[in-house]
Amino acid sequence: MSSDAQADAALDAAPAAGSLPDVVDQVALARLYGEPLFALPTDLYIPPDALEVFLEAFEGPLDLLLYLIRKQNFNILDIPMAGLTRQYLSYVDEIRSRNLELAAEYLLMAAMLIEIKSRMLLPPKKAAEGEEPEDPRAELVRRLLEYEQMKLSAARLNEMPQLGRDFLKAQVYIEQSLQPRFPDVELADLQAAWRDILKRAKLVQHHKITREELSVREYMSMVLKTLQGRRFVEFEELFQPEKGATVLVVTFIALLELAKETLIEITQAEAFAPIYVRLAFTPA
Repeated sequence: MSSDAQADAALDAAPAAGSLPDVVDQVALARLYGEPLFALPTDLYIPPDALEVFLEAFEGPLDLLLYLIRKQNFNILDIPMAGLTRQYLSYVDEIRSRNLELAAEYLLMAAMLIEIKSRMLLPPKKAAEGEEPEDPRAELVRRLLEYEQMKLSAARLNEMPQLGRDFLKAQVYIEQSLQPRFPDVELADLQAAWRDILKRAKLVQHHKITREELSVREYMSMVLKTLQGRRFVEFEELFQPEKGATVLVVTFIALLELAKETLIEITQAEAFAPIYVRLAFTPA
């Protein structure tokens, strides 16, 4: 039975005892093998909750209120609170004596409806000039409109085909002996692979040290030859950086040996001035 049919059955009054109604389904307590049942069997116990078809048909107080408003064609922006509250309380009274836990949230909404109805009987509060007085029903109307939008959206979503409910995903395994197709290699993949190879090559590279024989005496002669016939030679000109650090060290040792043997003089005009080298003065 749909929620509308269940709600209609709760509102309609029961017929007089001993007479059958015109519409049997509206007063029948239940159906047994397709036949209407108008009275509880005397030799069979049926729990009261088994025949309860009122508030279980709705998803909450707002759902029940929205059903009553749409059923009576009330304007949701101008709700007649007296009629709506009376119909709502008739639904709640049907279950309050049997299932208080289920009726708890419905009773809370009933208290809210009674409060709104009471506030509408009082004179409205004075509003500022140019503003309309506050409507006690405004908050309830806002909640009903939001709930109706969510309910319609949920219904539209439910109408969409769903996997597992309306259709199943077909899965077919076909074994074929085909030539495997390897994925394409992008340029960025090659660059990353090449960088990885270079990184590993640096970790395993070897440094080979070779022995180079250099003569300090030979470089002493080269320095003296460079200074011969020149009054002063700048210190940096005596070195050859392009031949490597080893040659620079040997040349520097040769200069120290020449200075030790007083064959050359190393001079400087003032602090931080360029350093010059010349042959030591030898009297005739």
